[in-house]
Parts: sequence; C-alpha cells; structure tokens
Amino acid sequence: MFREESTAPGELIPGTLEMLILKSVALGPLHGYAVAEWIHQTSQQLLKVEEGALYPALHRLELRGLLKAEWGASENNRRAKFYNSLPKAKAPRGRIAALDKALSRNRIRHASILRRSL
Repeated sequence: MFREESTAPGELIPGTLEMLILKSVALGPLHGYAVAEWIHQTSQQLLKVEEGALYPALHRLELRGLLKAEWGASENNRRAKFYNSLPKAKAPRGRIAALDKALSRNRIRHASILRRSL
C-alpha cells in the first residue's frame, strides 16, 4: 500500500502515514480510531486509513520512541490505547526531522499523484 512507484488513487508514499500520525497526536492524546478520523477529516475525505495500516504504524512509532501510549477510557467508556507525542525535551527531533525531510523531497511527486487520482 505504500509503494512510492505506485500511482493508484489513495496510495501514499513511504513515511506519509507516520508523519500524519505524528501531526495528529501533536494536538493531544488520541486513540487509534480518532487518529484515523483526524487524518480522514484533515485530508478532506481524500485519505482513509485502514486498521491494517494504522495500528502497525502506531506500534512502530511507539517502538521508535516517537510516541508514548497509555490505556484509558474512550468517549463511549470503552478501554482504548491513547497515543501522545513525547514532551519536546524528550522528543527525538533528529528522527522526526529526517522523516519530514524525506517526505519533503517527495511532496511534488505526491501532489501530482493526488491530482491525477482526482
């Protein structure tokens, strides 16, 4: 689903999902479903993240030390894992900056892929 060579509608370049997740939780703690909804709404319904892509990405970011996660109760009082960005003092800025730089190199290509899919 994340092959760079692909030009199929809805496909993302590598690292895009991770950057969107980091941007979503920068606003405050969110559980997985809320992260997916934030991405869907922010992209004006252009991107829909499936569970099979979202939760492995959340776990990768947590393992890399880019997110912290805590169990809590969701809006409907169900048990959910909430993801939050690390405090600025502890955030590994180099890793986030490297990911952002890699995405920046591909933004023009990604924009043209999105335009072709509309």
